[in-house]
Amino acid sequence: MKAPEKEILGTKMNHRHRPKITALVVDDNMVVRAIHHRLLQDLGIENQVAVNGKEAVDVHSSGQYFDLILMDMDMPVMNGIEATRKLRAMGIRSTIAGISSRSLEREKQEFMEAGLDDYHEKPLTADKIVSILHKISNHSG
Repeated sequence: MKAPEKEILGTKMNHRHRPKITALVVDDNMVVRAIHHRLLQDLGIENQVAVNGKEAVDVHSSGQYFDLILMDMDMPVMNGIEATRKLRAMGIRSTIAGISSRSLEREKQEFMEAGLDDYHEKPLTADKIVSILHKISNHSG
């Protein structure tokens, strides 16, 4: 029986030949974390979760690397703006997509200026994640 094909990054690939993409989901909301984790998993993307920006910085300080970071804006301990700035200052070149329920242009602008590659309003959908993945493939290719 043939492995199911999914179209990811503009090419159809079966499960065995899909490029390994890793992601870190950073969000203090347990439900949002679970949804984003599952969406990524369903697209065949290995991913871990962190509950705030400090955890995201600590994970990278320990030497781990992710192709994609989904970063919430509003979190306790360290928010997404501060975490993104710190990650960029550490030389982290991962694609960082800001995720927020905020829609004010100046708030989005501040988040983008912290070093984001992309920004999406919550909730993420499979289509939005595929859009972000296209940016990764264009960035690395």
